Amino acid sequence: MKKAAQTSTADSGQAEGVKTRTRRRTAAAVARPAQRGTVAATIYRDLRNEIVSLRRKPGEPVAEKVIAQDYGVSRTPVREAVLRLADEGLIEIFPQSGTFVSRIPLGALPEAIAIRKALEEATVRYAAKRATRSQIAKLRANLELQREMEAAQNFEGFHQADETFHALLAETAGYPGFWNLTQQVKVQVDRYRLLTLPVLGRVPDVIAEHSVIIEAIANNDPEAAAKAIDLHLDYLQVTIADAQKANPLYFTAPSEDEAEPV
Repeated sequence: MKKAAQTSTADSGQAEGVKTRTRRRTAAAVARPAQRGTVAATIYRDLRNEIVSLRRKPGEPVAEKVIAQDYGVSRTPVREAVLRLADEGLIEIFPQSGTFVSRIPLGALPEAIAIRKALEEATVRYAAKRATRSQIAKLRANLELQREMEAAQNFEGFHQADETFHALLAETAGYPGFWNLTQQVKVQVDRYRLLTLPVLGRVPDVIAEHSVIIEAIANNDPEAAAKAIDLHLDYLQVTIADAQKANPLYFTAPSEDEAEPV
């Protein structure tokens, strides 16, 4: 009886051990896809920032193997990130040729700029009607940050401060979702716009234009605010040709915009 009890206890312990190992394997199997998804999201975010900020230049090869080595992962999450970026038009994949940072689609810029203007005009109209003193103070504090970035000749820092400024406009309007929509349509415009910042005198002009927008909002003048944002964004439209001329390899020709990678 004693031996039988010991055998029963051992069998029970072995069974419990099997159950424990099974639970661990199941938990690991569940965790791995989540972890992979997190890694893919991180790689996507980093690559997207590098492309939009022009740290990765239009036409530059994208080596998935090297990226995987840099992150210490397999090529699977890298591929997932690359495919997401391809869907956004930021990466082009050519079978048997390679993967490259896409060039800026010249033909798509005017429409993207027009959509942005419509969204931001509505934004500043609401902001001019609803702005509180503290919100106006935030806008003015951001303007000082822009001046600091200008003094440091930090164009990327200025770009980030500029982005925050427009996000604050949407927050002031009471519709932060407006800025989320704007970001979805302006990704190619951002790449082109960064080419214009080093142009002599452009950053001070942007700061001056932002200042006019703030004062219109502070004065609760929707019409003046809308006019100011329109003038501010008009620069993007009129300087496309100049940017293309200065950086011809960064842009597609309008006819090329119709072609899709093989």
